[in-house]
Amino acid sequence: MKVRLRNPTRDVEISGPKTVGALLEALAIVPESVIVILNDELVTRDARIADSDDIEVRAVTSGGSA
Repeated sequence: MKVRLRNPTRDVEISGPKTVGALLEALAIVPESVIVILNDELVTRDARIADSDDIEVRAVTSGGSA
């Protein structure tokens, strides 16, 4: 499956199927530090992903007003 990672933007190939949690583990990414978008929908770590799915992993950012 093709996984798009942000910050910096890059694409990686990972074999599937697997859960989002297993994907993050394979990429050595701390689950609490990212959000995962599967086929344009925000998903949790237990979601199943297939080779044909479109996956994007984005870093969690927060901010506020001064």
